[in-house]
Amino acid sequence: MSTTITETIGTARSGDPAPAPAMTPARGLIRATFRVHQSALWFWGLLVGLLSAGLLWAAGPGLDAAWTDYVRSGCKPIDYCDTGSAYSRYGLVVNLGSAILTIAPALIGAWAGGSLIGRELESGTAKLAWTQSVTPARWLATTLAVPAAVIVSGTVLLTLLNRLVWWREERLRHALGTRDWFAYSTFLGHGTVATAHALLALALGAVAGLLLRRSLPALAAGVAGVAVVMGTLRTVRHHLWPVETLVSPSADRDWTGELVDRGLVTTSGERVPDVGCEEITCGRTDIAAHYADFHPSSHFWPLQLVETAIVLTAATLLIRAAFLLLRRRTGGTV
Repeated sequence: MSTTITETIGTARSGDPAPAPAMTPARGLIRATFRVHQSALWFWGLLVGLLSAGLLWAAGPGLDAAWTDYVRSGCKPIDYCDTGSAYSRYGLVVNLGSAILTIAPALIGAWAGGSLIGRELESGTAKLAWTQSVTPARWLATTLAVPAAVIVSGTVLLTLLNRLVWWREERLRHALGTRDWFAYSTFLGHGTVATAHALLALALGAVAGLLLRRSLPALAAGVAGVAVVMGTLRTVRHHLWPVETLVSPSADRDWTGELVDRGLVTTSGERVPDVGCEEITCGRTDIAAHYADFHPSSHFWPLQLVETAIVLTAATLLIRAAFLLLRRRTGGTV
């Protein structure tokens, strides 16, 4: 008798299927975000998938074929010769792997401002969500968290694969003297900076969308904001970590890395910054040595981590500003 009563008052008998979990507002908002922006998410997933496949090919058979072409061609680092079609295909895929991570922040900023936030506010979809047991703060948090997770997953994967190719191609890179670590796309695509820039672009686009509340102006503002920030960071990047200085008695300096400054040193210790000036052409008779300020390859990770910290701090402040702006727009509703 007691067994019968227990089965009767339970939510389901032992042999019955368990009931489906209740659809909470947060879970429904996540599903709605995937549904509304599924085209953009599918595009990102397809792009990451194709590039991942290409970089895996480049790290394996593509690199082997490129090395075979190089050996067969007999090229030297100072030669301008045909290294073969296999090397050209390899170079195309590798360059794309870094270039996509370079332009991805601009695309993310445009999408975040124009579609993710701006269009939702312009069409009234956001206000509709706020009437369905979803507070504005929860709406914004979910709207940003879902794409942030997808974006971070993709950029981290592509960065790791770029690093794999970089590690595997060391012999070919040194043989041809190509692909310096401080080249713009290479620096962005081989460390933590790419992911940080992507998150900053998402935050910039969100703020632009909340400020303008119209898709096209927010799209343009997102792209412009990302371009200004990335351009500024590129200009000041060499100041983010102390340079190393090499002083030599002749102009033939033995240094490798990213040159920041070079010139002449007088007998009094004064620096005369100049790229092409020598003692005679400068009209100086008190030149004692030559100097070069540069970043060696060992500065790659310090520069990466310092810039990443700056960018993530800026992204955090922008996200905070977005929530404060949304609260003001909604009259203090949280």
